[in-house]
Amino acid sequence: MKATGIVRRIDDLGRVVIPKELRRTMRLREGAPLEIFTEKDGELIFKKYSPIGELGEFAADLCDSLRRAADATAAVCDRDSVIAVAGGVRKELMGKSVSSELEKIMDRREFYRRSGAQAVPACEGAEKYAVSVAAPILCEGDVAGCVLFLSQEAGKGGSEAEEKLARAAAHFLGRQMEG
Repeated sequence: MKATGIVRRIDDLGRVVIPKELRRTMRLREGAPLEIFTEKDGELIFKKYSPIGELGEFAADLCDSLRRAADATAAVCDRDSVIAVAGGVRKELMGKSVSSELEKIMDRREFYRRSGAQAVPACEGAEKYAVSVAAPILCEGDVAGCVLFLSQEAGKGGSEAEEKLARAAAHFLGRQMEG
């Protein structure tokens, strides 16, 4: 654990303010869910909570099915990082932070299909993997992540089949998280 040197007091309603610098560094948005852990020595640990992260093994199986159906690299990410990948690039992408461009696509809550030479990198530090198709995963009205098809080929857009598969998978994952 790394000390920040920041000390905050609990207010009369039991709230603690997390400084803006830390929220920005840790990519915490307003309304972001945090899970609270306690340690025997009195430590409180706040950890970003990812509802889709709970479905990691299931998401990996789904990615494998999507890869086989579309013969393309498939991935599932939460709001922060890639949680499942199928298609030979698992080691390069698994656990990597999503790119700021992909984050913006999720913020818009819209389906994305690449057209032309415009390339949206899937992850920070892995720019050679461009998003062909991205379908947002909606859970109780909020974006929890997205289902992706990726390409290493310049200018390659997503196919209609990839679009339909991504939309169906995103809808399915969203329903799984809702209950």
